[in-house]
Amino acid sequence: MKVSDILHLKGGTLYTITPEDSLEDAAKLMAERDIGSLVVMSHGLVVGMLTFREVIQATVRNGGSFGTTSVYRAMDAGPLICTTETDIDEVRRMMLARHARYMPVINKSMLMGVISFYDVAKTVVESQNFENKMLKAYIRDWPEGEGPQVLPKAE
Repeated sequence: MKVSDILHLKGGTLYTITPEDSLEDAAKLMAERDIGSLVVMSHGLVVGMLTFREVIQATVRNGGSFGTTSVYRAMDAGPLICTTETDIDEVRRMMLARHARYMPVINKSMLMGVISFYDVAKTVVESQNFENKMLKAYIRDWPEGEGPQVLPKAE
């Protein structure tokens, strides 16, 4: 399964912000939209990622207020990224290794979407449920005489 499969199911809504925007505006947008991340864009390119983790860390550093902090000063300037062709298992490994909850999806410098750890977990669970259902149907419909052989008990 590929990242493109997740994006296809998830839809294409993207929320972005610029490095020059204020951290306060970013936090308001995240709260209004009930989202955990914003992709930071400059001149059409992804330059960073801002998640609730960075917002909280910057707020704590600033004595509990946003102050005049810009998105640039709070964002992760080196976020993990993937493409639509990245395998889901690779995405899981990457996200677990870096404790990342969100990952921009980029193809040829173009932002295609953002996937979350929740999106990945949901896709994996749905895939496993489908496989389980297919296996149970296969076992239930097992042809007569072709089942596993039961050996007689040894005395």
